[in-house]
Amino acid sequence: QADRAMNRLQAEQNRLFLPTNTQSDLQNPEVGDISLIGADGRVRAMVVELAQPAGWDGVAGLWQGIQDDLDLPAPAIAVNGIDGYQVWLSLSESVPITQAQDFLESLRLRFLSDIASKHIGMYPQVRIAAPWHAQHGGLVPALREKSGRWSAFVAPGLAGMFADEPWLDMPPNPDAQANLLSGFKSIQPAELKLAQDRLSPVNASSAGTRKPESAETTRVDDPRQYAEQSATREVQDPKAFLLAVMNDPSVELRLRIEAAKALLPYQLGSGRRIRPV
Repeated sequence: QADRAMNRLQAEQNRLFLPTNTQSDLQNPEVGDISLIGADGRVRAMVVELAQPAGWDGVAGLWQGIQDDLDLPAPAIAVNGIDGYQVWLSLSESVPITQAQDFLESLRLRFLSDIASKHIGMYPQVRIAAPWHAQHGGLVPALREKSGRWSAFVAPGLAGMFADEPWLDMPPNPDAQANLLSGFKSIQPAELKLAQDRLSPVNASSAGTRKPESAETTRVDDPRQYAEQSATREVQDPKAFLLAVMNDPSVELRLRIEAAKALLPYQLGSGRRIRPV
């Protein structure tokens, strides 16, 4: 019975969030953490995380706005097991990491602009300090080592009850988690395109007002220049990524300097000098 429930949960996770080329990993007990980023550098899951004190009010506004303003299917809501909520959007077809980042940033500008960026996490991310290592959120449900508590998907109508304690003390029932996820739908390509078009005016009017992130875990502030490149190159070719950051005048100067520093090992043997334009 327990195996059947776990298999149902895995099937729903596969259906909604896992890249096609990693779905079989869920059936392999020897595999550790399951990556939400495919080997081709593409994703089907996009996650917005809101820590306290942003909490439930921000999540509720984002969750409702995604449906009412963008005509997208209702996203799933999870408690992160530590200090806040997550909103999980599922794509029927995978997209490059930069496209996912751009869309999530558009959602932030439209629905969460009054919340300090330090309270918001958006996944997938790319680290400026290590651009060849993209990051994503972990699968839910999971035991969080930091808190010793569990993350779990929660019913939207009951999610507000977890505002003060966004976690479960015990592992959630896998059958109940599977039942909950079975009611969610993936965003179709045409729906995503329409939502991106509706968010474009917000992007244009807010291009100069994005809030800076920390240097260590900065999301790409202006992914437009990189949108034409494949996600595989962005994740696997650090030199090309760093050069693009260094030479992009729309990127914050301190990040361009950090990119130039990171490029030094590539340039010392070439006899060439590099500097931001």
